[in-house]
Amino acid sequence: MSDVKLKRRKNIYYKESVWIHVLLIITVIIVCFPILFAFIKSTQSTAEVLSPMMHPGTSFFHNIKRALIDYKLGLYMKNSLIISVAVTAGKIVLSFMAAFALVFFKFRGKEILFAFIIITLMLPTEALILGLFDLVANHPAQNIGDFLKWILNPTELLFQPIKYGFGWSQNYLAIIAPFMASATGVFLFRQHFSSIPRLMVDSAIIDGAGPLIFIFHILIPMSKNTIGALALIQFIYVWNQYLWPRVIVRYDVNQVVQVGLNKIIATGDAVYWGEVMAATVIALVPPLIVFGLLYNSFMKGYALSSNK
Repeated sequence: MSDVKLKRRKNIYYKESVWIHVLLIITVIIVCFPILFAFIKSTQSTAEVLSPMMHPGTSFFHNIKRALIDYKLGLYMKNSLIISVAVTAGKIVLSFMAAFALVFFKFRGKEILFAFIIITLMLPTEALILGLFDLVANHPAQNIGDFLKWILNPTELLFQPIKYGFGWSQNYLAIIAPFMASATGVFLFRQHFSSIPRLMVDSAIIDGAGPLIFIFHILIPMSKNTIGALALIQFIYVWNQYLWPRVIVRYDVNQVVQVGLNKIIATGDAVYWGEVMAATVIALVPPLIVFGLLYNSFMKGYALSSNK
């Protein structure tokens, strides 16, 4: 290849590279602009926040104090953190064990069972919210006699299929328990476990490794990236929940951060947007920290699942 042709190709590649980078920079600016806008406005006073001024103000710490203390955002964030960690841990454990049973144990109907698990992905919370509300919020039967009288009466059972529930509307279980199971988690772990060579499983059996030893010494070390990816997805999903906590939680002491942000807007006759923006910026911090900690695991786990 002549030097002229090589130089021409380099120029073409350079021009294409420049345009690609310009396009990527513009895209990043567009995507990040709402966050940058919220951060700038969170530093401004009430008079400044409604103006077109786009430089940082001096009221950032005042707005944060108002959001955390006066609007109880600190309490809401603590509740969301507890619920998010509990649901994430529960989903990982249950999904891991369910996928372990589906892959490494032989029993009739496991493919049908897995199909039913996947079907639950097509049922959003909104479609189940009425029945789920009755099941979680209704009080349990006072005694076994009342329960038997209800369940053995076909007419009453037909018209009141969820007469009794768990009575959890006043505590964290109302948000934690309904979301402990995860069809997405079962699917991810099943795909990962299916890629493990059968020879490794047979070797572990020959060496006398039982199910628990196999899980703790082989499966968990091999599944760290998948666990990290699922933990990141589920933590952010639970942290951003709004509809179900808004419906089921009756007291502010147990409410979550997304509902708390809405309460800030709905409090009083006027909306103090600087304080709203400060609360929004604070609410972004925990997901960003989790994302930073689990980013590498998420990318590796995503790459592994994409290759299977």
